[in-house]
Amino acid sequence: MPYLVSSDLPAEPAGARFRALVEHGGILKIPGTHNGMAALQAKAAGFEALYLSGAAMTASMGLPDLGIITVDEVAFFIRQVARASGLPVLVDGDTGHGEALNVMHMVRTFEDAGAGAVHIEDQLLPKKCGHLNDKKLADARDMAAKVAAAAKARRHLYLIARTDAAASEGIDGAVARAKLYMEAGADAIFPEALNDAEMFREFARRMPGVPLLANMTEFGRTPVFTASEFEAMGYRLVIWPVSSLRVANKAQEKLYATLTRDGSTQAMVGEMQTRAELYDLIGLRQFEALDASIVATVVPTLAAE
Repeated sequence: MPYLVSSDLPAEPAGARFRALVEHGGILKIPGTHNGMAALQAKAAGFEALYLSGAAMTASMGLPDLGIITVDEVAFFIRQVARASGLPVLVDGDTGHGEALNVMHMVRTFEDAGAGAVHIEDQLLPKKCGHLNDKKLADARDMAAKVAAAAKARRHLYLIARTDAAASEGIDGAVARAKLYMEAGADAIFPEALNDAEMFREFARRMPGVPLLANMTEFGRTPVFTASEFEAMGYRLVIWPVSSLRVANKAQEKLYATLTRDGSTQAMVGEMQTRAELYDLIGLRQFEALDASIVATVVPTLAAE
């Protein structure tokens, strides 16, 4: 049913639902969904939680992933993904959009928009994709202060602290930072850009009992592992952050090249979502039925002359 019907909305806050999924056991598989349509498709495929990548959000706006979009711009994406799917959404909070008070504002804004979880990272602005070089790290104590501020502000949001320290400080530095962030109030840790299976295993061995998130991004420093392989290495969550956007962008590129060449989309029709498939996915009939159940057209009668 449409999200407009209050009885169809989840009773529990998104953060509580996300936490329950993490604690359920096994590995929580979280695909990136860069807009409401992707969210509907991921839900239809059976996923129980979704991810909003900063790289995907900025790329969809035609911008690089340098932490330059605002809290309110991110909230626009959160609202459409959470509204379309009804699922708890993990959101990329970049560096927290500022210092302690800004982080608290971010947390409240994201919760109000419908987010279930957020991760913040220990880079300095302008931040970079975690799989690029020359990342500049914040002081670990400053990052811990941001984590503590987020924990103080949240009502239900699941809080994940990301560390990009492995590339410059090694596993020792990344683990030390992760332990500090857990003490500050994080619920889970996201060690970014680990580049082989042994690094993943070693990090997990040194963080026993802590929920860990793995990032399975394409074209990065991490080799391709399956969700089951990450689970065996000690990880509780895995994201595929930009995969949906990459596939969509490649398809659009092919479409525009075809249209330029042929002056027609005919050669691409077989690769398109049909009108019927689109209407079925967005629930057009349910919205129309809801409207008909509430609003009846009244035809005015002419007054007697």
